[in-house]
Amino acid sequence: MTDQPLPYDPAALQACASALISNVRELAQAGWTPATSSNFSLRLDQAHAAITVSGRDKGRLVEDDIMVVDLDGRAVGRPLKPSAETLLHTQLYRRFPGVGCVLHTHSRTQTVASRLYAPQGNLRLEGYELLKAFEGNTTHETAIDVPVFANTQDMGVLSAQVDALLDRQPLWGYLIDGHGLYAWGRDMAQARRHLEAFEFLLGCELELRRLGAGA
Repeated sequence: MTDQPLPYDPAALQACASALISNVRELAQAGWTPATSSNFSLRLDQAHAAITVSGRDKGRLVEDDIMVVDLDGRAVGRPLKPSAETLLHTQLYRRFPGVGCVLHTHSRTQTVASRLYAPQGNLRLEGYELLKAFEGNTTHETAIDVPVFANTQDMGVLSAQVDALLDRQPLWGYLIDGHGLYAWGRDMAQARRHLEAFEFLLGCELELRRLGAGA
């Protein structure tokens, strides 16, 4: 009796695991993944994603801590438990063939901003030079609204809310109240650029509020 072949390329998974481990370690060193929080993924192929296993310390990931899921969020290849928020990753891969990486972090800045702006449901970022870090923006003379979704353990409900908003406007990220930030891009480099731009701009808004100059 022979083993069934895997429905994905193991070499591609190894490359994804290496990229996730090195990049996530840097994010953990920045303090953006406290305890075992956060989750990260890369598109493996058109039907699968490589994603961090649930409950792992993201600053100490090893290759076995990266698993494969299909785009419905089901484990493939090994009977491991993916992040509880896997559907928030796979919905982006299903919807946008050009999305190749999704990063979810829990920095203090992101979490505080999510609490402050949850009552109004969004945070407007306007006039900043760094808005040009987001794909498609070519000028600081623009504004983007960062949605803030209510936190829930029901990922089906939350993913449906995200889908409904994506029907109405382009997005490169969103906040979840008391939780953290989701950001994505065509690859790891672009997703990190978006993540870091959000982090900086959210920090600017919080500092303006502290100084009494914000909304």
